[in-house]
Amino acid sequence: MEHFDHLYDESENAKVRFLGFASEGSRHDFGIVYTHKFYGKPLVICMQTGQSTLLCSEDAVNPGYLQKIFRLDSASEAEALAQFFQEYLPTISFEDNQY
Repeated sequence: MEHFDHLYDESENAKVRFLGFASEGSRHDFGIVYTHKFYGKPLVICMQTGQSTLLCSEDAVNPGYLQKIFRLDSASEAEALAQFFQEYLPTISFEDNQY
């Protein structure tokens, strides 16, 4: 049996928010898990595809990144999602860094 180095095992009561919205041509449903891990960035999960990423509002200014991560069909869909996330995701200051 292979040996694994144990890195961490922590429990946390996390806040979870479910958000859905419809843009011109599509519907989006997301689960957002707010945690103190991962530099304070929430874990954003697309409920339709299962794709997930750590994301804060500063990250959401890049529609191309969102298009790739969430496998969106169009740039306009990614732009709508970027605007949505910039409004609903927290900003992360450098001082909140966990490491």
